[in-house]
Amino acid sequence: MEAVQMEELTSGASGRIIPVFRNIRRSVLSWRSLRRFFIFIQSFFLWFLLLLPRNRLSSCSSPSKSSKRKSVFRKRDEEDTLRRRALAEGLEMISGSEDGIFCRTSLFFGARMNALFLRSWIPVSGDMKGIIIIIHGLNEHSGRYAHFARQLTSCNFGVYAMDWIGHGGSDGLHGYVPSLDHVVADTGAFLEKIKSENPAIPCFLFGHSTGGAVVLKAASYPHIEGMLEGIILTSPALRVKPAHPIVGAVAPIFSLVVPRFQFKGANKRGIPVSRDPAALMAKYSDPLVYTGPIRVRTGHEILRISSYLMRNIKSVSVPFLVLHGTADKVTDPLASQDLYNEAASTFKDIKLYDGFLHDLLFEPEREEIGQDIIAWMEKRLQASQNLEKAIIW
Repeated sequence: MEAVQMEELTSGASGRIIPVFRNIRRSVLSWRSLRRFFIFIQSFFLWFLLLLPRNRLSSCSSPSKSSKRKSVFRKRDEEDTLRRRALAEGLEMISGSEDGIFCRTSLFFGARMNALFLRSWIPVSGDMKGIIIIIHGLNEHSGRYAHFARQLTSCNFGVYAMDWIGHGGSDGLHGYVPSLDHVVADTGAFLEKIKSENPAIPCFLFGHSTGGAVVLKAASYPHIEGMLEGIILTSPALRVKPAHPIVGAVAPIFSLVVPRFQFKGANKRGIPVSRDPAALMAKYSDPLVYTGPIRVRTGHEILRISSYLMRNIKSVSVPFLVLHGTADKVTDPLASQDLYNEAASTFKDIKLYDGFLHDLLFEPEREEIGQDIIAWMEKRLQASQNLEKAIIW
């Protein structure tokens, strides 16, 4: 019966990312006073760190103790990575009855030379129409997208997928993301690798939830956009807000001081991410899915990238398809509508699914949603071919 309770957890970028101050209404201080107080503490602490002499900082703990502590953490992280990598390697990528798909796993060294776990599903026969690179959501991993990959390969699309740092079989502490900009850089480096190996094949980036935010930011860089035919976003993490403004004020401090700390109760219960009970059970019984409390730096990074994207939403020019369930309580479907309305892209589409939840590719209608994505990519490829013919003539 414990597994049933786990179904209620969400691994997405919740609109209440760090709800640890949910009882703050009982305080005798006003919201404004509390916010000013925490901003003052934050400013004081940061100035204190900047002004404190380096020798004072180093004298707080002896070098031997500090290096020993780092060594213990590093060893623990490495052991955890090896355990997760073995699990990732052992996942079945296709069912025994299927053929016509070449599957493999490998390691890729990202922008910061961290080892990232990769998967690929390539159709054996026929010419590939295009390649789609999958960037998964927060706390999950690329192996969860095997069903979607099979659907794509059946339509002659090649599929590659990458586990973020701290996720799946990749390096790092499980569930810890020191910077989403690192994930953006790794995504760009991975795309460059795939494009160099397949120069004549059009490439698409796909991102789910926080992975959607990563893909959208990556595509904002001209050299990355130039390698892309388009991007697909499912339930992207846009306009993510903290539980209270005070959380946003103190998050940078805690992110700096205790970046790996886990906030108990930060994962909201009672927010299902799929209407399919079997999909929920499979997700939260998967040892490669991180179900612990969100880590401080990870939460701050989600707030930071979400804020950046909303500030720059009008400058989005890459062709895109955004898909969102109207009943999603993890990320905001209205933010996806705003992206569609305000983006400068000339080739853009939106699909809103009435009553659907957050994990669209794990809803009962996953086949239809996958087909909508395939149809959009084929429409985009046809538009590009028509444009090339018009230029030639």
